[in-house]
Amino acid sequence: MSAPGATDASAATAGARGSLALRGVRKSYHGTEILRGIDLDVAPGEVVCLIGPSGGGKSTLLRCINQLESLDGGVVAVDGELVGYTAHAGHLTEASDRETSRVRRNLGMVFQQFNLFGHLTAVQNVATGPVKVLGRRKAEAERRARELLASVGLAEHAGKYPSQLSGGQQQRVAIARALAMEPAILLFDEPTSALDPELVGEVLAVMKSLAAGGTTMVVVTHEMGFAREVADTVVFMEGGVVVEQGPPAQLFGAPRSPRTAAFLRRSGGEAHSGEAQDADSDAEAAIS
Repeated sequence: MSAPGATDASAATAGARGSLALRGVRKSYHGTEILRGIDLDVAPGEVVCLIGPSGGGKSTLLRCINQLESLDGGVVAVDGELVGYTAHAGHLTEASDRETSRVRRNLGMVFQQFNLFGHLTAVQNVATGPVKVLGRRKAEAERRARELLASVGLAEHAGKYPSQLSGGQQQRVAIARALAMEPAILLFDEPTSALDPELVGEVLAVMKSLAAGGTTMVVVTHEMGFAREVADTVVFMEGGVVVEQGPPAQLFGAPRSPRTAAFLRRSGGEAHSGEAQDADSDAEAAIS
């Protein structure tokens, strides 16, 4: 891996809790460059939706943010702290696993697949992380887990095992599990893609509620309606680069790039200017 520059690091580390900064992020697999120098800033409380064709690098970007994939170049900073590096006197060195894990705790991630422990109940799935990682007492963790399950509409299902829950319910347990770790930022990697169509709405409703509550979120999604309604910023990625980004009304209603416009036509996300303005008003109401 090429060492990131001190200039990149200093630009990325001026952030408050809930902030995210990427500078020059690169990632390759088997000689093919998947991410080609991504710069991105997310402010505390902001909802950013990443859209674009499959294979464009969106999910890889989330995995790099969370250090599930190592970077080949560039830096990521969460709450103003570098992920995977430490800075000393203008020089960067790779951080210890312990230090990297400490910073990563500020990131929660919800995957396409639910990844719940099949032998644990919903409340146990949510409480396990705080007990084992944060050192919470079991009774305290389970009390908080029940509160979080109630907040995602699953109070009556706390004692059920994953096999007894629908896909939408399992994904809501996964969201509660991520929230239980008290992250500053939530990352969502196409959280509805594995769900039957009739179950998508219940998961999106929880995500809308989180957005309205001021949770910082970065969401990879193919749900154009959700991105238009909830996002503060929409980022269109293709070929490992950010082609265009902006407020939903601008990007959906009057995209600057022909590549963005072509994608929106194919995905059914194109909006007339009046529709885009209405969607922007709805988004402002949702997060106010």
